Formats: sequence, C-alpha cells, structure tokens
Amino acid sequence: MILKGINASAGIGLGRAVCVREENLDYSAVAYAGKDVEKKRLQSAIDEFNLRTTAMANHIREQTGPKEAEILTGQITMLSDPFMLSQMNEAIDNGSCAEAAADAICSMYAEMFAGVDDELMRQRATDVRDIRARLLSILLGTTGIDLAELPAGTILVARDLTPSMTVGLNKENVAGIVTETGGRTSHSAILARALQLPAVLSIPKALELIKDGDGLIVDGSEGVVVLAPDACTRSEYLSKQKDYQEKVAALEVYRNRPTVNADGKYYHLYANIGSAADAETAAQSGAEGIGLFRTEFLFMDRTSLPDETIQYEAYHAVSKIMAGKEVIIRTLDVGGDKAIEYLGMEQEENPFLGHRAIRYCLDRPELYKVQLRALLRAGAEEKNIKIMLPLVTCVEEVRAARELLEACKKELAEANIPFDRDIALGAMIETPAAALIADLLAQECDFFSIGTNDLTQYTMAVDRGNAKVAKLYTHFQPAVLRSIRNVITAAKRANIPVGMCGEAAADPGLIPLLMCWGLDEFSVSASAILASRAQIHRWHEKDFCRITEEALSLSTASGVEGYLKATVNK
Repeated sequence: MILKGINASAGIGLGRAVCVREENLDYSAVAYAGKDVEKKRLQSAIDEFNLRTTAMANHIREQTGPKEAEILTGQITMLSDPFMLSQMNEAIDNGSCAEAAADAICSMYAEMFAGVDDELMRQRATDVRDIRARLLSILLGTTGIDLAELPAGTILVARDLTPSMTVGLNKENVAGIVTETGGRTSHSAILARALQLPAVLSIPKALELIKDGDGLIVDGSEGVVVLAPDACTRSEYLSKQKDYQEKVAALEVYRNRPTVNADGKYYHLYANIGSAADAETAAQSGAEGIGLFRTEFLFMDRTSLPDETIQYEAYHAVSKIMAGKEVIIRTLDVGGDKAIEYLGMEQEENPFLGHRAIRYCLDRPELYKVQLRALLRAGAEEKNIKIMLPLVTCVEEVRAARELLEACKKELAEANIPFDRDIALGAMIETPAAALIADLLAQECDFFSIGTNDLTQYTMAVDRGNAKVAKLYTHFQPAVLRSIRNVITAAKRANIPVGMCGEAAADPGLIPLLMCWGLDEFSVSASAILASRAQIHRWHEKDFCRITEEALSLSTASGVEGYLKATVNK
C-alpha cells in the first residue's frame, strides 16, 4: 500500500513501525480542592515543567544545535507569559481544578494558532499542545513517552513529533518518521531535518493504517510511505537510498563556494527566517544574506504588543549575525489567516481580501511607526537592513509607507538616536495588481522581492488550503510564470534589484527560467541552500535561455512542469 503525505525531510529509510500513541491524560476523577490549593498545584507543575524543559533544551542543543533547542526554550517563554498564567488562575477562581484550567487555556491557544493558514504559524499550535500534554502529565503524575530504547531500524509513527519526544531519542536506531500532522516548516520537519532523518508528514489516519511491527519504507524526498513492501520494492528503494546518500555527500562541496552559474555570473543566495536562531542556522548553512525575515512571530508569540525595544533587539540580533550581508525584513504581515487577538482586528467575511498586512499597518500609523523606528535603529550599526512591505497593490501604499518612514527618521534625529538614514524600502510583489503595475512600483521602490506563494494563489484564484482545487495551485501555471517574468523585467528596466522569497525560488525546474529572466537573488529555506547553489552552478546562459523559450511555448502547467523536470533531471 502506498501512503502519500508531505515530503518534510529528504532521504529514504527502511525499517519496522513503532507506533507512539498519546498517553491517557483523563483528569475527570480529580476533585477541586479550592482555589489556593489548585493555584499552588498549577505553579508547582509549571516550575517542574520549566526545570525539565531546560534540561531537555540543553540535551537537544548538544545533540542537534541551538535552533532546535530554541524550540523548547520558546515553550518556557510561552508558559511564562503573565497573561496566559492569569487566564489559568482565573479558570481556577471559577471552580476549575489545575488540570482543567491548564487544559482549557492551552487548548484555546492551540485552536487559535491551528486556525492560521501559514504553516510557520500553525507550528505554534504544536508547541501549545506539547505544553498542555506535559503539564497534565506532571499534574497527574503519569509517565511520559520515552523513546530512548527503540530497536534498530525503527520507523517512528506518531500523531506529531513533538520537541519533548526527541529528547533521549537514539537517532542511530531510527530509520524514518511518519506523522499524521505537520508541514515542511513545522517543528516536526525542523527536528527531523536536524536529526537528518527522512520524514513524511500529514498522512491522514497513519496510526490506524499502520500497526506496530509493519514493514515500512519512508521516502522523505517524494513524500511517500510504502506499507508492507515486497522484496522487489525493498531492493529498488535500497538502491535509491544509496544514490541519495551519494548526492548529499556531493553537495557539501558547495557549502563555502560562491553562487555563480557555469559562465561565472554571480547571484545572491539568501535564506528565509523567522527568528535570530533561524539566522544562525542560515549562516551555518552557507546563506549569503537573509531574503525574508518574517516579523509576525514577534507579535504572535505574545499577548500584548512588542514595544520598540523588544523589536529593535530582535532585528539588531539578526543584523549582527549576518554582519556584512543583507537582511531583508518584512514589516508586520497580519490579518487574513494571521489573526492576533490583542490587535482588536474585526471579523471579516473574506479576511484574505480584507484589512490586512500593509493596509492594516497604514491605518494604524502609531503601531506601524514603532516597528519602522525599531528597524531604522537596528540598521544603524551594520547598515545591512532593508525594509520590505507586504501585500502591496498600488503606488499609494508605497508612498504612504515612505512618508511614515521619513517621519520616523525625523523623530529619531530630533531625539539624537542613531539610525540608518539610507535604509532601503522595497515591496513584496505577491498580488496580481502589483505584478501588473510593476513598472510603476519600480519607480517608487528600492528593490522588489517576489512572493510566489500568494502570487500563485491570487493569480489563479485558488485557496491553497482547499484540496479540491489544489491541482491549480502551482507556480508552473503559464499565468504565474508570465507574472514573474513581468516583475523581473520591470525591475531590470528600472535598475533595481529583484529577488524571490517564495518556495518556488528553490524549485530546480524553475531556477533556469529565473536565471534567464535576470533574477538577482534567490531566498530559500536554509536546508535548500546547497541544492539551490548546485543547480545555479550547472547552467550556462545559452542553455537556460533555450530551456526558458521552450517552457514558455507550452500552454499548460502540467506540460511546463513535465518538460522542466525532465530537463533538469537529465
């Protein structure tokens, strides 16, 4: 049987299933002992949680690195939030036992994050569920999941791979990971890649379909799990596994090489990040800069607005890590699927087309100026920060943002606070409107960055979360390709740099086209840097322009994709 999911961590693993099922956390028999006793029990559990989590973080830091450890320390930060604790205590005041209070508040936050379309945001739901389960386990005195004694050749099958589950995990005995939830940027995927274990995520009902001891093959490159493979299939995948390992080893030669094509022309190869820890990983992976720093995490991981100092410190930290290299920071991209309760955003019938991103920020100038001042200040020392505006649809939005930016400069100058006076302001081109008026926007912007995720969604009028129309959601659609070409052409004519920070920037099939059209900068996930650099290295201009001409002569997405995949894989 073939099971299909998300290819979250590349590689091929063969082994036998060990199914990890959630422990019994039923607290229905726990009696309410009064608010003072319950609050004391809750605080004791939180203290114990913090102690255990700190130990876990230290272990993971030694085993995989600082980025993965921050996933756990971030849980401590979350649980230490005074607002979250006050909500739990309020539930206890209203007659809930400590277990019920922790369950209710954590579940509320998990549901809030799970409702967000952006996978980077949804991973917060995984964190909160992990916090909930471990808090309840401490309160109930149950034994948590211990994966230290797994047999060799284990394929781990679970609802989700939580950070706490990886502690003590002997990766030498684990051949692969299968989960029912998660995506390419979820914590499950991050941890699997850090442990260098093949993983396929989001296989519905995996724990029902797979039993303990079942033979499995996990193809993390293609997002396929083979249940009960026969001898012929095993032999085929053993050969694929060997080929994959050889390719990975060969990519290491690109780690410290410049990003040039076969003719010697230079390109910028940057990374997409969401935190300073991500920047560290990007730098270690060979990134030449940061093409997209998503700032909404600073706002979503809290229950109140981050002030100017908090924002400044976050942006400054990334600027220092990437000293001498560009850092493109996207201003607050909120609304749509990224609702933040304390911002008081109104419910909308169609939030994806509503009061969001740059529209919301321009209507909240005092909130927006806090972020702009923090960015200006953070760029004072290294002068490597560039500001990018999300969801731009018209020239007026860029002009209004620049006007606010100039007002912030004046305020900082009057206060005698150092800032980058020449900071660049650019637009993220992710709407059909922006692509159609790219020539006009290029006269207002210092740079462009193409966001292919939303550009594809809006160009094709497709909800990318709707499985019934998912086949339309591909950047190989001729309409999307023409939009991308139009944006790059407009930037070239205006003599401003143009990059791409959507997932398409790492697609081997699209890279030749982007090179032909003149893209200056490719911004990809840290894990895709070496493979992307290798792809850029292989192409001569005469070849990628011939390939582009042939691809654009095709009239269907399937035709374009099939041709490009066949060409790239030659």
